[in-house]
Amino acid sequence: MTPAQSLTMSKTIGIIIFPDVEELDFVGPWEVFTRVGPTECAVFTVAQTTGPIRCSKGLRVLPDNTFDNAPKIDVLIVPGGVGARTTQLENPAMLDFLRLRCASASITMSVCTGAFLLEKIGLLHGRRATTHWWRIDALRSLPGVTVENERWVDDGNIVTAAGVSAGIDASLYLIGRLWDKPLAARIQKDMEYFPEPPSSS
Repeated sequence: MTPAQSLTMSKTIGIIIFPDVEELDFVGPWEVFTRVGPTECAVFTVAQTTGPIRCSKGLRVLPDNTFDNAPKIDVLIVPGGVGARTTQLENPAMLDFLRLRCASASITMSVCTGAFLLEKIGLLHGRRATTHWWRIDALRSLPGVTVENERWVDDGNIVTAAGVSAGIDASLYLIGRLWDKPLAARIQKDMEYFPEPPSSS
């Protein structure tokens, strides 16, 4: 398939949100994928209920869909945050939704500690993965996961990104993989996403 042909294929990007989700973990991928264009890429959020979601830093968001009415998802994005490593790990509705939709999605991508939700449902067993640097050792301590200290790790239909802003990197990478690299480069330029920290000291 040529890049021109692949650009005509519309894809759906479903981004899970939940109480105490880290804002940039899901807003970063949202920003990247919505720049592909509405005819090639439909992006929406999914939560357990229709009520407002209070994120980790206080941002409030209204989900587009619920677990019960979410449409088909080609790429499922699972962000992290406090909720991903506490309440959601013990939330049967979340875990059941992940099991169901990860099985039907072409690609599942976690950001930051969203990797722990994938591990909880057994999706990282025998896989390579990464997460936020602060939680690398915790993920490495779990059986069956080969943890790599990288910005993102591509293991076929499972892609995991490190902390927070790494979700932007992984999303750009996936655009290059699913559509083409020139499109990813254009989006990166449009976003002026060329990180240059003011100081490394």
